[in-house]
Amino acid sequence: MSATATRLRRFAVATAAIAVTAGGGAILFPPSVSANDRAGGPAVESVRQMINDPKAIVPSRTVQESALISASSANPLDILVVGGGATGCGVALDAATRGLRVGLVEREDFSSGTSSRSTKLIHGGVRYLEKAVFNLDYGQLKLVFHALEERKQVIENAPHLCHALPCMTPCFDWFEVVYYWMGLKLYDLVAGRRLLHLSRYYSAQESIELFPTLARKGNDKNLRGTVVYYDGQMNDSRLNVGLACTAALAGAAVLNHAEVVSFLKDEATGRIIGARIRNNLSGQEFDTYAKVVVNAAGPFCDSVRKMANKDAQSMICPSSGVHIVLPDYYSPEGMGLIVPKTKDGRVVFMLPWLGRTVAGTTDSNTSITPLPEPHEDEIQFILDAICDYLNVKVRRTDVLSAWSGIRPLAVDPKAKNTESISRDHVVTEDYPGLVTITGGKWTTYRRTIFSMAEDAVDEAIKSGKLSPINESITSNLRLIGGDGWEPSFFTVLAQQYVRMKKSYGGKVVPGVMDTAAAKHLSHAYGRRAEWVATIAQTENLGKRLAHGYPYLEAEVAYCARNEYCESAVDFIARRSRLAFLDTDAAGRALPRVIEILAAEHKWDKSRQAQEMQKAKEFLETFKSSKNAQFHDGKHKK
Repeated sequence: MSATATRLRRFAVATAAIAVTAGGGAILFPPSVSANDRAGGPAVESVRQMINDPKAIVPSRTVQESALISASSANPLDILVVGGGATGCGVALDAATRGLRVGLVEREDFSSGTSSRSTKLIHGGVRYLEKAVFNLDYGQLKLVFHALEERKQVIENAPHLCHALPCMTPCFDWFEVVYYWMGLKLYDLVAGRRLLHLSRYYSAQESIELFPTLARKGNDKNLRGTVVYYDGQMNDSRLNVGLACTAALAGAAVLNHAEVVSFLKDEATGRIIGARIRNNLSGQEFDTYAKVVVNAAGPFCDSVRKMANKDAQSMICPSSGVHIVLPDYYSPEGMGLIVPKTKDGRVVFMLPWLGRTVAGTTDSNTSITPLPEPHEDEIQFILDAICDYLNVKVRRTDVLSAWSGIRPLAVDPKAKNTESISRDHVVTEDYPGLVTITGGKWTTYRRTIFSMAEDAVDEAIKSGKLSPINESITSNLRLIGGDGWEPSFFTVLAQQYVRMKKSYGGKVVPGVMDTAAAKHLSHAYGRRAEWVATIAQTENLGKRLAHGYPYLEAEVAYCARNEYCESAVDFIARRSRLAFLDTDAAGRALPRVIEILAAEHKWDKSRQAQEMQKAKEFLETFKSSKNAQFHDGKHKK
């Protein structure tokens, strides 16, 4: 009790200190720069109009590859970005909207790595605020400010893909009630104008009404109530694809399934002046030249650096984060559950996501691999941890999907474990012409004082002595599909479109654009959902791909034409989220997905068989209850 009381006193002192400083406003609340102050002019308006034009067509893959090939030593790109995750696509968008000539290559698909395997939260960093207070760590506090600023900005820039989500913290002790209430009120105070909604306390009875599966007892203690605060939630891979497509509309030449195999260097100075790139779909290689190369390869950034210098010292400490997906009845729609400290001191959560429940997470050392797999003991840890806070039986057989993601944490030489490593990012040019950015997190992919994308572009401009037309404008730039979108937009789809579909007998029959399908299309594609709905109506592609899920056949065709969807895995994992939501449903949808993609990309039978094999191998890494290993009635660990 004395330890808890001490923590409460320290929180009270910190709250008072921050409140006093906030009154002055200069130190703790750095003013954000308005879009009007940062950029203007006809060039900027032209870019905005192109991105926001509902009829603008994203350049084809052939056009994008040609643009990269045409970048010669005499006429190079300003920046070549390596890596198509959140940070890499953010860098490409930031640079292109500054008027720079930009190219981006990604070995697999946009968001194929860490960026599609996140917690799905756009969080402001409650844990970092606690560390900032108790460790008197201003670096952690800066990260909180940065994340809070970006959280609100990301939600505003992609309103169809992001939203505010209330998160409930259960308290089984009155000291916990006071401690968490004070901590979250401090969080509200630090957020200031960036606040989504005020946190508040709910009694035990109110909490049960809001979250029916919440346990009334925990560790032989009665529930005393809950404290609810708000963070943001996103559809991470679709947000990443939106960044890539927005960058393409802004003029960047983005190319997925294209791998850097070596760097081109100036023979006199040794500076990197471009890269040899392999098109992994055709096998053909070509050179592209650039004044600066930005390495945003996430967990693989060290391997990219070692192409330039084989003796380069590692910059990242890979950490594994495992998540599982459960049926929707584990959590109510519109309310998450977060336990800041379990029995072994780790954080666990359960969040409603796309009609299901996502739970996690782990934080442990791991090795770097293209397709990380969750271990059975990690899945069981999550199940056991959430079981302590629910009044329903938590079963392994209910796990619809489970995946592992690799966090590329920036190495702190003094850190003893991954929890103490800062999620802040590092930007460095440790080899002439190669700027590397690593660390950070989804929320802070873009900009502000301690930015990621903006920092990397600033460093690239210095390195290559580039001449941007304007300052960064991404602080107030809606992503593709977001401009003019409203939460009620799904009603337009439901009222104005039908889903024409072929029955099993081959007869074309009309189907209603029901609310579930309309809402899904609206949130996944924003204003461009009408493009998908038109395909469903006019091309007889209105059938659902998997029973119980709102994904339509028309989405496959749309993504192949407008979102650089080049493989079956691209669709089931990143353009739609079937693999992450329900591995078995994704497997059932595969034949039809491949059939439509084959028609769009002119695949022969051999390529279709290859796609099926690759997709099955990919899905085997998602450990649902059906593909987990059993032994004597128990799962192998």
